[in-house]
Amino acid sequence: MSIEIDPVLTSVIQRRLKSITEEMGLALLRTTRSPILNEARDFVTGLYDEAGDMLEQTEYIPVLAFALQPVCKAIIDFFGDDLHPGDVFLHNDVFSGGNQNNDVAVFRPVFLDGEPIGWAACKGHQADIGGAVAGGYNPDAREVWQEALRIPPLKIFDRGQRREDVWRTIFANIRYPIVEQDIEAQIGGTAVGERGIVELVERYGIDVFRAHKEALFTATERMVAREIEAIPDGRYRGESTVFYDGVTDGSEMTIRLEATVEGGGIIFDYSGSSPQTPGFVNAPFAATASATMLTFLMLIDPDIPHNAGLHRPIRIVNPEGSFLNAAFPAATTFGNSITGPISDAIFRALADAVPKTVTAGWNRFLGFAVSGDDPRRSRHFVDILFLALKGGSGATWNADGYDHIGLINCAGGILAQDYEMFEIQNPILLERHEYLADSAGPGRWRGGLGVETAMRIEGENVTAVAFGDGIVERARAFGLFGGEAGSVNTSAFRFPDGGEKVAKSKEIVRDIPPGTVFRQRAGGGGGYGPPRERPADLVAGEVRDGLISREAAREIYRVAVDPETLELDRDATAELRRP
Repeated sequence: MSIEIDPVLTSVIQRRLKSITEEMGLALLRTTRSPILNEARDFVTGLYDEAGDMLEQTEYIPVLAFALQPVCKAIIDFFGDDLHPGDVFLHNDVFSGGNQNNDVAVFRPVFLDGEPIGWAACKGHQADIGGAVAGGYNPDAREVWQEALRIPPLKIFDRGQRREDVWRTIFANIRYPIVEQDIEAQIGGTAVGERGIVELVERYGIDVFRAHKEALFTATERMVAREIEAIPDGRYRGESTVFYDGVTDGSEMTIRLEATVEGGGIIFDYSGSSPQTPGFVNAPFAATASATMLTFLMLIDPDIPHNAGLHRPIRIVNPEGSFLNAAFPAATTFGNSITGPISDAIFRALADAVPKTVTAGWNRFLGFAVSGDDPRRSRHFVDILFLALKGGSGATWNADGYDHIGLINCAGGILAQDYEMFEIQNPILLERHEYLADSAGPGRWRGGLGVETAMRIEGENVTAVAFGDGIVERARAFGLFGGEAGSVNTSAFRFPDGGEKVAKSKEIVRDIPPGTVFRQRAGGGGGYGPPRERPADLVAGEVRDGLISREAAREIYRVAVDPETLELDRDATAELRRP
């Protein structure tokens, strides 16, 4: 029977699918225990059809843009017809479609009258996933088993009954009880998705739903193709560098990208990038694909639906054995953090083709995962210090970069933790947290500001794991079209005895004593356009606000500010800016 496609109904179904994924997200925000999930929102929710193709997603952090559909297909391929109402599956394995070991996915097949009609899924970053180091980040890892408990497609509920032997085996290998509670919350999130999609299909009927689903995929494909057609045909090349592989001091890894635009299609080809490293500075295919997709989505219409049609005009070439697609059994936990350098290569490649859409460089991510014992409650704690790592974004045409937004793979999705909740959840006292003056890359439109943070650690048996980049001059966020680079990242532990430890960008710092003060400066984003073209009144206002120093205003922006009144000195500025 032929079904006539109603464009209005297609739009209604798309919006309802989107709202279901958002309802799933609200469930996780209200029921998860870890601040990584309920405050930082490091998770994604999604709905997929019976073949595992994406119906809709809500990425609470953008790096998870490609994190669920490959896994859904892997589960379908592995279990075949052994799928039943009430089944629930776990997965984190980076060698069967996963993007990062700590990002654990829960999948639930959805049935109506005994017929499979789709899937509901949630994926979130867990506070621990086993392996040699609490929290999951291990710069000393040389293979995946030293990083995490691998979970390939695994059935944990069978026809509504939890498989207790499987469940106990999983959580016997994970340090913190909070992880079990958060997985239970994700299972609840998939139940919300199941309920929503069943109600939607019951309302319109399965045949109407499937016909309009295909129409939605086709419409989305056309929308993406039109966006690509607006980019001049051609081959565009860009490179960027990742600094230090965690093994050999001074090592560098190069990302080489050729983006080919032809008609309504685009190919991102990473052939020629550096080979995989011996350490954990590698990415699985899914992490590189997510980084590519999230960067591409920044360059096109933000209202395009996120479904299977989105991927059809896009092809990613990423040969196995590169550090962007490491071969089994490589360590890969740092893979999500390579998103920044991947985005740099894409922006550099396409800057001349779409100059009013790309941004200058974002500050490179430098994170610290801190774990230990909380003497106040006699329990373990673990946190990724999201407050401290949030640098600035790159500027773009007609807009400054975002201040204190964080790493590009989260693109603002990682929220800064509430100060009081941060201190309640961790034996850490926040002493300072403020914008960092002169950290933004100067430009006609300046980069986003970074932040300066100081906190006193009062926990016991504390270990901090540094995992990031951006501590060398060459890693500063780059400027575009005359804009200048942002500032570097810095960090240091000041011990109670007066000693100091400056960590490498990938390093484990053990036995941190109570009373240690940790200070971190997260750099700013790159500027866009010549700094001398920035309006002088705006520069003077930022000097008054403490965002730019008088010296930087004069030397870089050629703007004179009266040292007493902090008002713009128009005559002196005119002289400074004289050609």
